[in-house]
Formats: sequence, structure tokens, C-alpha cells
Amino acid sequence: MKNPEAQQDVSVSQGIRMMFYMMKPNETSFQALEEVPDYVQKATPYFISLMLLELVVSWIRKGKPPGRLDDALTSMSAGILSRLPSLFSRSIELTSYIYIWENYSIISLPWDSPWTWYLTFLGVDFGYYWFHRMAHEVNILWAAHQTHHSSEGYNLSTALRQSVFQIYTSWVIDNLGPLELILNTPSHHRVHHGRNRYCVDKNYAGTLIIWDRIFGTFEAENEKVVYGLTHPINTFEPFKVQFHHLVNIWTTFWATPGFFNKFSVMFKGPGWSPGKPRLGLSEEIPEVKGNEVPFSSSASQLLRIYAVVQFALMLTFYEETFADKAALSQVTLLLRVCFIILTLTSIGFLLDQKPKAAVLETFRCLLFLMLCRFGHLKPFIPSLSFTFEIFFSICIAFWGVKSMKQLVSEPWK
Repeated sequence: MKNPEAQQDVSVSQGIRMMFYMMKPNETSFQALEEVPDYVQKATPYFISLMLLELVVSWIRKGKPPGRLDDALTSMSAGILSRLPSLFSRSIELTSYIYIWENYSIISLPWDSPWTWYLTFLGVDFGYYWFHRMAHEVNILWAAHQTHHSSEGYNLSTALRQSVFQIYTSWVIDNLGPLELILNTPSHHRVHHGRNRYCVDKNYAGTLIIWDRIFGTFEAENEKVVYGLTHPINTFEPFKVQFHHLVNIWTTFWATPGFFNKFSVMFKGPGWSPGKPRLGLSEEIPEVKGNEVPFSSSASQLLRIYAVVQFALMLTFYEETFADKAALSQVTLLLRVCFIILTLTSIGFLLDQKPKAAVLETFRCLLFLMLCRFGHLKPFIPSLSFTFEIFFSICIAFWGVKSMKQLVSEPWK
């Protein structure tokens, strides 16, 4: 495990600049792995600040928020889920990198040379283009990446809608003039997130759009972009958002005859089926007219506020868990992760208006009180412990009554 105390700190200036890829080579070059900051954790307060700024600017310019509350909560839930595995172990890509470096490295480049930084930047960006392209063109990889594309909105919260298996981000501006020729600008990335036929499988670049121009996957923004998956999933339940395509692959795999066809289901494009090209037929992609209405929760305004309050409380425990993970026992870590996952699932059920949402929320609130009683969860302000107990007791009573009414009117089948 990394020693957090050996990590370099990130200044306010660096925190702001890293949001816009404006860090200098000597600020992001380190001699030892232990010195590398946890950039995701360090970036969190700055990213939240930008989201708030986006909200203010949108209210001033358009008189409305930049996206829908239910969609934003689902995106943030996906981002939280994608980070939870790192509480228990190093990420798979970091472990693999260390193993390959220690056993198969050919040469050692000077870590403090700017040329090493620039060469590595080009190499990583080139590698990202191909990995990202594979994530769209290989069905089993798309099962992970589709989570990021499942939002029908396009704002900063969408950047947080990550698969449990994968991570990345972007901002929203109209046009950057000549920079559009070189960089993966917001306009190019809007196309990438579109489900219009002209947008699908285009603009895979991380930073430099030149890779798409070279390899024939570039498409400029023209008609209005409609965001989301070509077949919208119409849910805010986090596990469906994460894993629905894996279920689809499993079903298609067993329904498709022949060994090679089954292999193709896994490793050809999401639109492939026997007799079709590797990536499927573009004419089978549903057409969009530009007036599509994104899926929205039918939950009342009061229930939405309740979901936001519960999400905010969970977020404080989430941040505290990452900050104190070195001091927490494995049992406490596991119980906290279970509570976080249960909270995200319950909020998804409430937003989707699932029949058993009240039962799940009753159990979740009861679990919260039990975890607090046994010391596995503690309010961020100790003096609020009694207030938390009263609040969650009221929640248990409310949802418990609602659950009983549902069970009486619609018994378990």
C-alpha cells in the first residue's frame, strides 16, 4: 500500500491548474511511486467547486441549472462506486505497470528530464486513443465504458459517471478556434458523447485530436448533438447503470449459436450479430430528431430533496473514509463500503419509484443507526450524534409505515 505521508501535497494553484491540464513537467515528475499524489482525491474539492461554478453560470445565463438533479445524482453515484475498490487494494493498472516495469523494462529514462515528460505524454495520449477506441469497438470492454455514456445530459457531473472498471473527465465550451485542429476540445467531445448516427464511434482522443484525424475516426460537430446511449436505459439505479450491458452480453452469448459466433459476441462491436460487419450496421442505429426528452424521475420534489440530503450525508462519510482509510480496520472499511453502496442503491430505487424502495430505505436507515451505535460510523461533528439519531429514527418510522402499507396492499410474491 502507498504511504500517504510520503505523497507530495498539491497547492491551490496546482489544484486549479490541473483541472485544465496546465501543470508543468517538473510539477508532475516524481522519482518514487510513493511521492505521486492521489490526484483523484486531491482534485475532488476543485472539481466540486467547478460544478458549483457551472451551476451559477447556468442560472445567470439560462435561468436554469445545467442538468437534471436525478441524472447528476446517478452520475456522482457511479463516480463513487468506481473509487470504492481502491480502499482495499492498488488499482489493477498500477499493479500491472509496476510488475512490467520491474520484470521487463528495457531502458530507464531520466525521471526529471522534461523530454521524458513530453515523450511520455505523447505515448500515454496515443495509448489512450487506442484503449478508448477498443472500449467502444470491443463489446466486453464497452460493457464497462457504456456507464460513462449512459447519461442523457452533458455537463461536469457527467464526467463523474464512471464504470467501476474505468476513469476520466471534460468541460463544456462552444468553440476554441484553431485549437480545434489539434486538441480534443469540448466541441469534439460533445460529438463523442452523442447518439446521433454521425456521432457514434467518433473522436476517441484524450488530449490531442490528431490521433482521430490520422486514423479516420474524427467527426466535427454540426447538427444538434443528442446525448446518451443509442438505446437509453431509462433508470437511475446504480447497479443497472453499471452492469446492464454485461447482462445483455450474457443473454446474447448463450442465444447465439456456434463457438466463433459466441467469441464474436464478446470481442466484436456492440452492434455485431452473425452476418453483419465487425461494428454492426450504422443504419440500425436509431435515428434522433433533436427533440428527444431525457428520462426523468417521477419522484416528488420533496422526495428529491430527501434524496439529496441523504446523498450529502453519505458523501461526508465517503470522504472521511478515504481520508482515514489507513487508520480504519478492514471490518470498518467493509461495513462503510456496504453502507455507501446500500445508500446509492436506495436513492436509485427512490428516484425510480421502485415498489420496494420504502423497505430498502427502512433497512438502510436502521443499518446506519446500528453502525453508529457500534462505532463504525461517526458524524463528522460529534456533537450532532443525537441529532443524527433522532433524524434517522424519524426516517425509519416514516419508511417503516410506508413499507407496511405496501406489504399489506401488495404482498411479497
